[in-house]
Amino acid sequence: MPGMETTTPSARERILATAHDLFYRDGIRATGVDKLIAESGVAKLTFYRHFASKDDLVRAFLEHRHERWMAWFVDALGRRGAGEGQGLQPLFDALEEWFRDPAFRGCAFINSVVEVGASLQGAADTARRHKQEMEQVISELLPPGPQRTARAQAVGVAVDGAIVRAQMGDVDGALSALRGLL
Repeated sequence: MPGMETTTPSARERILATAHDLFYRDGIRATGVDKLIAESGVAKLTFYRHFASKDDLVRAFLEHRHERWMAWFVDALGRRGAGEGQGLQPLFDALEEWFRDPAFRGCAFINSVVEVGASLQGAADTARRHKQEMEQVISELLPPGPQRTARAQAVGVAVDGAIVRAQMGDVDGALSALRGLL
């Protein structure tokens, strides 16, 4: 629009956005640094000025993905009328939206831990923190009580299983199993 300033993403932001898309779509190991450099449109020197190694970029990707996914998750729950202690239906509806997205490739944290969790320091820690924060959001949907945290953890495990099942192509089965928790 006339009169509105547009900002061009920085080289670091372009590299991180490209890594986000490629790592999530194709996998971490399948995505080489040369492809990241080419698709982000930066020079090799620029890439290494921002990320000393691919491992550094993977750690940054996991943090970026966590922030981005949690923002989407909270927003998706809110769009479905989620409220403190009002139940899990908004969770199931939000997950259905995600599972049916053509770009859905499962959980970036589950996928990353499977790919590099044992070899990349901090990857499993970031994934655990992500799951804990997801469970905290889920706990707020549940009625207050002494079992709230334990139930949120159980629902979180069920969500992870449903994610894997949906990733294998059985979205309807995954959603049906989750809705059985009601």
